[in-house]
Amino acid sequence: MKNSRVILVLVVAALASSCLAQSEPHHHDAAETVGTVSFPISCAADTQAQFERGVALLHSFEYQQARNQFQDIEKKDSRCSMAYWGQAMSLYHQLWERPSEANLQLGAELLTKARAFNAPTARERDYVQALTIFFTNTGKLDHHQRADAYAKAMQGLYRRHPQDREAAVFYALSLLASGSGDVPDLSSAKAAVAILNNLFKEQPNHPGIAHYIIHSCDNPAMASLALPAARKYASIAPASPHAVHMPSHIFARLGLWQDDIDSNLSAIRAADKMATVHLHVLHHKVHSVDFLEYAYLQIGDDASAQAQIDALASIRAADLDPEFSDYLEAQLARGPATYALERRQWKTALQLDPLAGTPPYVQLVAYWGRAVAAGHLHDSAAAQDALKHYDDLVEATRKGNKPYIADDLKDEHDIVRAWAKYASGETDEAVRLLRSVADTQDKVGKRETELPAREMLADMLLDMQHPQEALEAYETSLRIDPNRLNGLYGAAQAADLTDQKQKAAGYYGQLLKNCDGIRSDRPELTRAKTLLAAR
Repeated sequence: MKNSRVILVLVVAALASSCLAQSEPHHHDAAETVGTVSFPISCAADTQAQFERGVALLHSFEYQQARNQFQDIEKKDSRCSMAYWGQAMSLYHQLWERPSEANLQLGAELLTKARAFNAPTARERDYVQALTIFFTNTGKLDHHQRADAYAKAMQGLYRRHPQDREAAVFYALSLLASGSGDVPDLSSAKAAVAILNNLFKEQPNHPGIAHYIIHSCDNPAMASLALPAARKYASIAPASPHAVHMPSHIFARLGLWQDDIDSNLSAIRAADKMATVHLHVLHHKVHSVDFLEYAYLQIGDDASAQAQIDALASIRAADLDPEFSDYLEAQLARGPATYALERRQWKTALQLDPLAGTPPYVQLVAYWGRAVAAGHLHDSAAAQDALKHYDDLVEATRKGNKPYIADDLKDEHDIVRAWAKYASGETDEAVRLLRSVADTQDKVGKRETELPAREMLADMLLDMQHPQEALEAYETSLRIDPNRLNGLYGAAQAADLTDQKQKAAGYYGQLLKNCDGIRSDRPELTRAKTLLAAR
């Protein structure tokens, strides 16, 4: 699912840049496993296996490797139309980020070559024509309009070639990337997963099918439906760090923290292996570290969470492609803010400083953290200061080279406004703002490592001494984002205050079960143990 959260935008913005021309040798281990794909083409016979490997890599979003593969095919058969289609396809990261102007131009040039060599089959020509629709008319149609047009073209291809399973898979992906991919009724996601589930039964080792089922269901309402695909995907394409990481999207949605941790530790090992053949993989590690910090915090393993922040801080900018610099900067900003807020260290969060020399959409992370902390501390002056800086940085983002990021900040901006209102005593408006964001998140989901707005609302209601309303909000939040440490503890507190002792004991018990075996100084765990022992 597409998600309108700024750090996800920064993730995809960084990743999207990775398809610029590479100078590295096109190494790959012949024994590596990237999944099984059947995509017949009419090019030189000795390129068929390479082409299917390239498509398999596309399906796991290993765009650099995929492009390298298609370039190798071009060298063997310069008249292979589908080699140029594959290279252009590696520039269109449908669930990540819109292509740069340079990549749009390059994609259009590649597809011009593909059309010039006029593939001998109507099916291949249809693939080329569908993608051409996205890479052309850039002056007349915006990104979302071209994505919608591409999805419509893929629908036509899918219907004209019903025996082509790859057409079905690519069509499902185009639905997820279309302009309606994140509407509250999840219609595109449901249509995509209906296609994919049937294919999964027939092709259980296809990397794209499992992958796109996970993306289709990466929302609160559907996450549990993707658990079989999540448990399978890593074994389908263990050579892909992204494939090994992706199951953790579902594990995080379902509060399966140890599975989440294991998935991302494995993804980092896969990235390290890829690094030995000089492929750009550090962005994979940064992404997995984000998930690891969040998961460790939910089981009270603060030392391991801090270790992830330290690991990020040890990364030298020179070791990362320049295209990924703002992604690393974003995580360097987000990591300490999340750590402080999850541990409820409000005074520490109030001292967060923006990273100097970074883009405005990175600097505003500090003011988001400050605003939340100031709200909890009822510090109106600090909250208003944080809001003022946040407003200014959103406006600077809107005037910068990635203005669309400002639009994706709306919900987070409302959260900042809500805590500023709360700190100033405007509690009704604060509750209204948070409830509105929470209602949206309940339907389409939050970013997997984001603090839930519904839980924030519950915190606010509990602070306002409305424990029954708070309990209802905590319980709703826990249904949407299960097994969060602060959600369980808050629900237990609210249940205690409403004299629902058995319910409180259940939440305290689940909290301690999640954190069993962890050495932690979290006061929430100490209090839970004390209260349960006294019952």
